[in-house]
Amino acid sequence: MELIKLTIDNTPVEVEKGTTIYQAAKKIGIKIPALCYMNLEHLGIENRPGGCRICVVEVAGRRNLAPSCSTSVMEGMVVKTNTPKVLNARKTVMELILSDHPKDCLICPSNGKCELQSLAATLGVREIHSVENAAMSTYRKDASPSLKRDMDKCIMCRRCETMCNEVQTVGALSAVNRGFMAVVAPAFEQDLVKSPCTFCGQCVAVCPTGALTEVDDTNKIIRALADPSKTVVVQTAPAVRAALGEEFGLEPGTRVTGKMAAALRRLGFAKVFDTDFAADLTIMEEGTELLDRISKFLKGDKSVKLPILTSCCPAWVNFFETNYPDMLDVPSSAKSPQQMFGAIAKTYFAGKMNVKREDLVVVSVMPCLAKKFECQRDEFKVNGNPDVDYSISTRELAHLIKMANIDFASLPEEDFDQPLGESTGAAVIFGTTGGVIEAAVRTAYEIFTGNKLNKIDFKELRGLEGIRTASIDFNGTMINIGIAHQLGNARKLLDGVRSGMYNFHAIEIMACPGGCVGGAGQPYHHGDSSIIEARHKALYKEDEEKTIRKSHENPYIIKLYEEFLGKPMSETAHHLLHTHYFDKHKV
Repeated sequence: MELIKLTIDNTPVEVEKGTTIYQAAKKIGIKIPALCYMNLEHLGIENRPGGCRICVVEVAGRRNLAPSCSTSVMEGMVVKTNTPKVLNARKTVMELILSDHPKDCLICPSNGKCELQSLAATLGVREIHSVENAAMSTYRKDASPSLKRDMDKCIMCRRCETMCNEVQTVGALSAVNRGFMAVVAPAFEQDLVKSPCTFCGQCVAVCPTGALTEVDDTNKIIRALADPSKTVVVQTAPAVRAALGEEFGLEPGTRVTGKMAAALRRLGFAKVFDTDFAADLTIMEEGTELLDRISKFLKGDKSVKLPILTSCCPAWVNFFETNYPDMLDVPSSAKSPQQMFGAIAKTYFAGKMNVKREDLVVVSVMPCLAKKFECQRDEFKVNGNPDVDYSISTRELAHLIKMANIDFASLPEEDFDQPLGESTGAAVIFGTTGGVIEAAVRTAYEIFTGNKLNKIDFKELRGLEGIRTASIDFNGTMINIGIAHQLGNARKLLDGVRSGMYNFHAIEIMACPGGCVGGAGQPYHHGDSSIIEARHKALYKEDEEKTIRKSHENPYIIKLYEEFLGKPMSETAHHLLHTHYFDKHKV
């Protein structure tokens, strides 16, 4: 390992060859302002195009200023990060950026969390010169059910492009044009819906301005809650409880399950339910489907499609519909927990409450932006009425709580309502990579072997590596399992299956880093892997503390089958809880 010695602001520093000035400065506690730079160490990705020029520094012997994020150190280099020349250049660059940027900060979705705005304040920009140089572009705005795009606010940092093309390998975004008119735009006619976009929202998670934001449904929720003719119920996904507290100053990984339930009641929801209930239901259906396929395969049925792929993640579903149309018969036909909950709420629960389907409004709180798209898919509607009416993000729920002036920290711990609020430890780990397949194994093992599990925790299925493999012994029958999170890793895994490299019986895939805990609807973590890990650990801790930890032992799930569904994969269950997939390949 070759070490390089240099001086930054009169402080000597020694770093590895290939290190950038920005990284070297960070090592000794010198913070250089930056805008386009983004370091996602846990993903092995560093976005450093050196495009914005906010991070410029002065290097002795060099005539022009150097972008610190993309300039490597050299032996004996002398760097100054705060000379008048540097400060003037940064301020001038910021003024030029702002000269071509909309001034609607008060109503911008990124108001309060805009990196551009914060950096402008840091640099002391109070007026904008050189407005005559601006093009003031008028790109049209467009929106999908999940994401909104306002390219007038694009500053060409290209963070979204890095996430979309390098991390997720979706290929929906690319840079177009030059100068003031340069933006990162979707493929296929600059339209999100027509592009290969999966609506995973990881572009939104890294955008430093309001160029890419989620579709905000909070006003629709408020209107529904204010309508006396509607009964409004809510479901909350497992990953939300491990992250919501961050919006109220709590440490990452703080579990706020009880406070969240209390807050939702105070917002006016008639019933506060748990998507974990539907996660247990998903295991009953998906697990039964898995065992059915494996049993037929072991009996020599060559028509059986293996490996079975989990189908809980809507961005992943969009991804395989677009990229693997030849494999549409391989994923489980089970709906996601969000959609299973909606289907049960608007049939079984609506009947118990004597409420008409169209008068029951089902709201979901999700860590995911693709869930907004999922609940609007036509196959999840009955005569135009959706099973889930609205899906809001963890950030949107926090906004609602703050808007209602609820003191979140002082709320008491409250339980979910029944019957759709009871869940097991297996359900709560759905929110992290490896959790869905571990939950399935806990139930599938006991049903397949007829034996009680001596070991509940399948730690060989856990971890935050992008791709993981394991073999589980089902009493003499080895079940081979693949796990991936991030769509780029999903592509590698499926390409390996196609080529014959892998021989799996089951595969779990989640689109976002770390699974749902790293979803694009969660509080912004800015690439900090420790935050993802803290949320990950929080869900396993809640699993450990649950009295019941296997989905098939949930008493309310048992009762649901006895009273309404009959048995897993029955005609009624298949009609309500299963779906089919479509070829969405973009030519």
